Amino acid sequence: MAEDGGIGDITDGTTGDRDLDDLLRSLHVWAPGVTSLPAFDVGAVPGEPSALFTAWFAEVVAAGEREPHAVSLATADEEGRPDVRIVMLHGADERGWSFATHRTSRKGGHLAARPYAALAFYWPALGRQVRVRGPVTAAPAAEARSDLHARSTGALAAALTGRQSEPLASLDDLRTASEAAWHRARTHPETESPTWTLYRLTPEEVEFFQGEEHRRHVRLRYWREEGGPWQRGLLWP
Repeated sequence: MAEDGGIGDITDGTTGDRDLDDLLRSLHVWAPGVTSLPAFDVGAVPGEPSALFTAWFAEVVAAGEREPHAVSLATADEEGRPDVRIVMLHGADERGWSFATHRTSRKGGHLAARPYAALAFYWPALGRQVRVRGPVTAAPAAEARSDLHARSTGALAAALTGRQSEPLASLDDLRTASEAAWHRARTHPETESPTWTLYRLTPEEVEFFQGEEHRRHVRLRYWREEGGPWQRGLLWP
């Protein structure tokens, strides 16, 4: 997290001649009036993490957090080299946290080689983070189809464009493929995307981080081994 508690003032919205170090020093987090830091009563949390996640998610939505379903997904390739990107959360319940992509994409290839991943949510409106880690499996194809067709026309068009992570010769090629995909999505909304896959991360460890104005941040960790009962404990910030 950033070291300061205020917020910088860049009045004209431009960088001018300011270098990166100056910009970084001007940017702070958790300004009064912008962020509220609610108390975290760790003695009143539920016995399993998905219920607490659902409650926190509802609270950050109510607090006006923008795109709270955007989450960093970390995977590793066959050599163990890490990679990370932002995806959208498709669901979270007792079965796990779900997201979707093409199985032929880079992250799909990573998950085929090393079916283990980590998620990280950051919700600055309330100074909160949630981190989730565990094995990943592909949901049944019928679930993936149902999930895709329950989403927007744009989501279907993006899925039908396909070829995710492959080299692109030009933006004209992308525009042509995208226009064709949008036409199919609008005229045939039942169209399937064969490589579109719904993945589910089954958590082995979930951490809830609540920021505190005096930097006495509260970190609550849930963990379990081989599907056993959930355990809970605090971590030093």
